[in-house]
Amino acid sequence: MTSQVSSPAEQTDGADEAVVGEQRRPAGEKEVRRLDRVIIRFAGDSGDGMQLTGDRFTSETATFGNDLSTLPNFPAEIRAPAGTLPGVSSFQLHFADHDILTPGDAPNVLVAMNPAALKANLADVPRGAEIIVNTDEFAKRAMAKVGYDTSPLEDGSLSAYNVHPVPLTTLTIEALKEFGLSRKEAERSKNMFALGLLSWMYHRPTEGTEKFLRTKFAKKPEIAEANVAAFRAGWNFGETTEDFAVSYEVAPATKAFPAGTYRNISGNLALSYGLIAAAQQADLPLYLGSYPITPASDILHELSRHKNFGVRTFQAEDEIAGIGAALGAAFGGSLAVTTTSGPGVALKSEAIGLAVSLELPLLIVDIQRGGPSTGLPTKTEQADLLQAMYGRNGEAPVPVVAPRTPADCFEAAMEAARIALAYRTPVFLLSDGYLANGSEPWRVPETDELPDLRVQFTTGPNHTLADGTEVFWPYKRDPETLARPWAVPGTPGLEHRIGGIEKQDGTGNISYDPANHDFMVRIRQAKIDGVEVPDLDVDDPDGARTLVLGWGSTYGPITAAVRRLRAQGEPIAQAHLRHINPFPKNLGEILARYDKVVVPEMNLGQLATLIRAKYLVDAHSYNQVNGMPFKAEQLATALKEAIHA
Repeated sequence: MTSQVSSPAEQTDGADEAVVGEQRRPAGEKEVRRLDRVIIRFAGDSGDGMQLTGDRFTSETATFGNDLSTLPNFPAEIRAPAGTLPGVSSFQLHFADHDILTPGDAPNVLVAMNPAALKANLADVPRGAEIIVNTDEFAKRAMAKVGYDTSPLEDGSLSAYNVHPVPLTTLTIEALKEFGLSRKEAERSKNMFALGLLSWMYHRPTEGTEKFLRTKFAKKPEIAEANVAAFRAGWNFGETTEDFAVSYEVAPATKAFPAGTYRNISGNLALSYGLIAAAQQADLPLYLGSYPITPASDILHELSRHKNFGVRTFQAEDEIAGIGAALGAAFGGSLAVTTTSGPGVALKSEAIGLAVSLELPLLIVDIQRGGPSTGLPTKTEQADLLQAMYGRNGEAPVPVVAPRTPADCFEAAMEAARIALAYRTPVFLLSDGYLANGSEPWRVPETDELPDLRVQFTTGPNHTLADGTEVFWPYKRDPETLARPWAVPGTPGLEHRIGGIEKQDGTGNISYDPANHDFMVRIRQAKIDGVEVPDLDVDDPDGARTLVLGWGSTYGPITAAVRRLRAQGEPIAQAHLRHINPFPKNLGEILARYDKVVVPEMNLGQLATLIRAKYLVDAHSYNQVNGMPFKAEQLATALKEAIHA
């Protein structure tokens, strides 16, 4: 979020819900308590619709005006066996009446659709939290499948929590009797019953969800009305049952948002919109050459819907074909993009080197995931940084840009396109699974706020020989950017050689001359070193001696941890990198100001390695590679230890 917190009370991004006040109702009506924030996690089988449930709750929360952050968590297997721990899918949502930055450390409310969902998530639930359990699924066989010898609902093991046993399946089937559905069809709506119950508990709007269901199932109106009925039944159950004596209100976050039009947006959607906007601002067609791979596929899906903006998408037969087609589109005058994740980057590496040699604009969007190899395809990681920096043969420098939040993926895509077009170079855009699938409110920019990215194609000769003849030199460079001309194929008189063999400076002819190769290698490096990027901002209100330096998706957890430490009176400075190659010009001077530099990363210290090598600074690495984002409290503890070490 770009908004600023407005009071010390708001400068927390914690996991504990806080009761701000109570609103007493007349006798016979249920008590309503006001909270400043809450964290909810929906968990069940991958076929239970937890992602849809969480997404609908999120959409209504965004409509209501809360600040929010989400963390979908998918099983790695396409269809793991039902009722098993590997098959658990969850969706966590943190929403508040003030500026927040993370999906929260631990849920205040867990909705567990079966024993596997309870067991897989219970360790994250703090004492005193509320657990809503679908008791219909706690049969002996289902419990034994995940290692429960006795029912946790009866053996006292959940005594530290406020447990609400609810027969969700039975209640849903009963509510849908009039629709004449089979038991199996009726059971599928139990997630809507749960959504209705939670919507009642937290006073979420309902109209949007009902409209969504009728639209989603427009071709099957009986299914649409059944889901609406289940949703309403869940709401009514909360209103009438004695088990839920209290409901909660979280006021809109009016202070957290600058004026404007907002929508909830995921990282992949924001990135897709950023690419479209960049093409529009450059007045170029947008071309995506891609092979589907988790978690990048959503970008291909989204861009394929926008042919009206001059977007052309090509689903290739493999990763190499995808980038090859994109590079061809760049040669032809398009804003060219290829999307993938880490394993796909490995396959694309030779073609990325070709793009470096040809000096053509190309965006390589890498939505990082756990590796190596197939690794953890549905989990997050930041371990492709050194691959993006050095994962090619020869000296093949490429700029690297990394977004910090889901909404920031829009700005990062625009920035990557600016660099690619202005400097005629491939550019890496490093997002990750946490940003790609997570969401937050995004202020929709006005078109006059977007940068002008228009480029000038070469349309005629650009060099005069000694005899006065005017010719076209494809490697005659702009004196400021060192970019070579961009000549669209088919332009009369601008025919030139293209390929991976080294080119002669200026003429573009094939050259094996050692001195020329040395010159071309150095000037390509100089071009990347000279890319103009903004200076790095440092947040240091207290003159701290310890700096925490991050990049990419660690921004939210780091900032939340810094807020906690400052609230405790601990001085700490924070800086966050968007540009990793080249680094901001003032980074060295900033690092020299601090006694300690701590670099949290979801890898084994890749940025820290780059910092140590370039600036000879003893950057301390703090690492995590478990497929999940950092927790704010975890980072706060580590940073506090670093301050006092």
